[in-house]
Amino acid sequence: MLDREALRRPALDCAPWLLGKLLRRGPVTLRITEVEAYCGPTDTAAHTAKGRTARNEPMWGEPGHAYIYLCYGLHNMVNVVCADVGEGEACLVRACEVVSGLTEVQRRRGGRSGPSLLTGPGKVGQALELSTALSGHDLLGEEGLQLLPGPEVEEVLVGPRVGIDYATEEHRQALWRFAVAGTRWVSHPKGLQVLRRKSTTG
Repeated sequence: MLDREALRRPALDCAPWLLGKLLRRGPVTLRITEVEAYCGPTDTAAHTAKGRTARNEPMWGEPGHAYIYLCYGLHNMVNVVCADVGEGEACLVRACEVVSGLTEVQRRRGGRSGPSLLTGPGKVGQALELSTALSGHDLLGEEGLQLLPGPEVEEVLVGPRVGIDYATEEHRQALWRFAVAGTRWVSHPKGLQVLRRKSTTG
């Protein structure tokens, strides 16, 4: 299991760290390949920017829990809550790659195949059969939806977040989206650039 303290830090630190980690629910296990950081009330793109509500309550809570919301009445999006209690930060899982349960994922996604299965946060939610009833669920527990260790990522890409036209220009342009390099399982590869490579010395 992962250490909760590893998530008790700002979203901008947690987001690249989440790359390569696994999300598992029942027969389906996915590897996280793309995430976005949402940095609390001062971030005009974050759901906590307008204060505390019944919907965003999990974002204000203990790190390591899920914040799941329904987008446009259609798509359930999963976020990993991070930072400390009361700070309102989380990381949206934008894309994943199938590790196990491919047949089940394809069934849930209408028979699709390849990266189009999971390159988008709504697609990830569908593949894991998520609902808002799971918002607030402890991802570091032993049951249900779990966040688990995964293979170390060799190279990380960075770029602006997607679909936040309502935010200020500063936050629309901020490089707060992170992705695994060298994979097709990324929702919006355009605009991504290398953030860092794994050191080959020491």
